[in-house]
Amino acid sequence: MSTTSSSVQDRMDAEKAIQRNPHPDFKKVESSREPWDKSLQWNLKQTLEPDWQYGDGGNDGGASLEKNHVEIDPYEEGRPATYNYKLLISGIVPRPVGFVSTRSKDGSSTNLAPFSYFQMINHDPPLFILGYAGGFDNAKDSLKNLSESEECVVNIISEHFIEAANACAINAPYGESEWAFSGLTPAACTTVKASRVKEAVFSVEAKLESTREFESKGTPGKKTGVLAIVEGTRFWVREDAINEEKNIIDPAVLRPMSRLGGITYGRLTEGLELPRPDYNEAVGQNSEAKKLVKPKIDGQ
Repeated sequence: MSTTSSSVQDRMDAEKAIQRNPHPDFKKVESSREPWDKSLQWNLKQTLEPDWQYGDGGNDGGASLEKNHVEIDPYEEGRPATYNYKLLISGIVPRPVGFVSTRSKDGSSTNLAPFSYFQMINHDPPLFILGYAGGFDNAKDSLKNLSESEECVVNIISEHFIEAANACAINAPYGESEWAFSGLTPAACTTVKASRVKEAVFSVEAKLESTREFESKGTPGKKTGVLAIVEGTRFWVREDAINEEKNIIDPAVLRPMSRLGGITYGRLTEGLELPRPDYNEAVGQNSEAKKLVKPKIDGQ
């Protein structure tokens, strides 16, 4: 078996071990659910407790304090690493999805893949992180392309192409482009050779800044993750989603999809606004808030 086919088989075996899909017959389960509600529009609500005051704590009247917690050692004997994966992706939610386009250095192969190990970490310079499961010795197509070409495009997934984006998670052999499976439209970029997704409301051209490989704690010597930091070099925003100053994207147009646990995605239809507090205004002029300055110690 060739190295390429071996790596594809490894990814297939890993997916089977994770058992991400909880339904034996997904289509049957899906058909029993209500259809997608296209009538839902973005709207802002009041916060849960508009009269909340400094020091009030949770807004559930202390109900959450009546519940006990279970302690979990990620490295306890007999605990598979896949258990930690499933636990973390169901607990660290919602996660933004980075829909990453790459191409090989010689341009002969392209890749398009959704990443839920993705986040923005700085704005000057614009920096983003991508997390890859596995090491360089068993690099996924996206990581292989990124490390060799040192460029990519990060697109944000919206409702209107969620199925096409999810199709790009397919474990296709290297050289077979996910673009074809998705039916999405490649569009030219300015600072990178990789294509952006034309259907995307927001896209970022990016150059590779650095990578770092990680080793398993449970299986020393095994490379289990790569962190890639990329720097944004161009932004693309659909004209009906950007304001005149070109500094705010309208969530009602973006309609982003987030990643939850298992095979679950989330949509964004409601929000609330909470002003960021200023210490001098919020505490300096509030005698009751001043009494709270002493740090609270657990159990006291």
